[in-house]
Amino acid sequence: MAPVPVLLVIAHGSRDPRHAATVHALTRRVRALRPGLRVETAFLDFNAPRVEQVLSALHADRVHDVVALPLLLTRAFHAKADVPAALAEALVRLPGLTVRVADVLGPSPLLTAALELRLQEAGITPADRATTGVVLASAGSSDPEAIAAIAETAREWRHTGWCAVRPAFASAALPRTEDAVRALRAEGVRRIAVAPYVIAPGRLPDRIAAGAREAGADVVAGVLGAAPQLARLLLHRYEAAVAVPAAARPLAPATLSA
Repeated sequence: MAPVPVLLVIAHGSRDPRHAATVHALTRRVRALRPGLRVETAFLDFNAPRVEQVLSALHADRVHDVVALPLLLTRAFHAKADVPAALAEALVRLPGLTVRVADVLGPSPLLTAALELRLQEAGITPADRATTGVVLASAGSSDPEAIAAIAETAREWRHTGWCAVRPAFASAALPRTEDAVRALRAEGVRRIAVAPYVIAPGRLPDRIAAGAREAGADVVAGVLGAAPQLARLLLHRYEAAVAVPAAARPLAPATLSA
């Protein structure tokens, strides 16, 4: 039987120590869900270990098959450029290693389930749903595909019974979180909750929370973090990548080999 491919979770990284701590908590949860699966964590920037370091260590351990999973919610610049570049650069030096690149995490019903878990933890009950407007607040992107994906997630989530769901962005796109909160208030929405559509704490999630408070949001949920739904989603993306033979995978997500 062929060895099970290693799962390499690739996070962006941050100067904020809460970011790496949250990523590691999530990957620990993935390991607990799938005992026996080797799960490694790497970062594109700011934190160690970096992608090339982890791939070099795997290569030294005679690992030949890796599934790289970008810990990203949309297919924006990091997924389209940074992750492939980091992998390709490392693989030039590592003969015999093949890396299959899994899809980004969004969209997925498991993500909206994780968002709802965080809202429940913040005090929103099922009885509040019909009278609560939600601001789906993401970090933001200049990539039109990513912006469209956030907007579509908000539209789909709205159909599950919320009074309203509006997208907002902490950077690079409009509206800002505070503007979305004020717009819902001006429309007469009784209760407004802000749901950060981000995985780990950091500068932009802090900006989301500050905007929500400034505009008078009634509830501000926590980041997705190590939500159980998110851990299951990582395994779903891993399994989907493993199920497709390396030679048959499309260019994006890509299979890279030395």
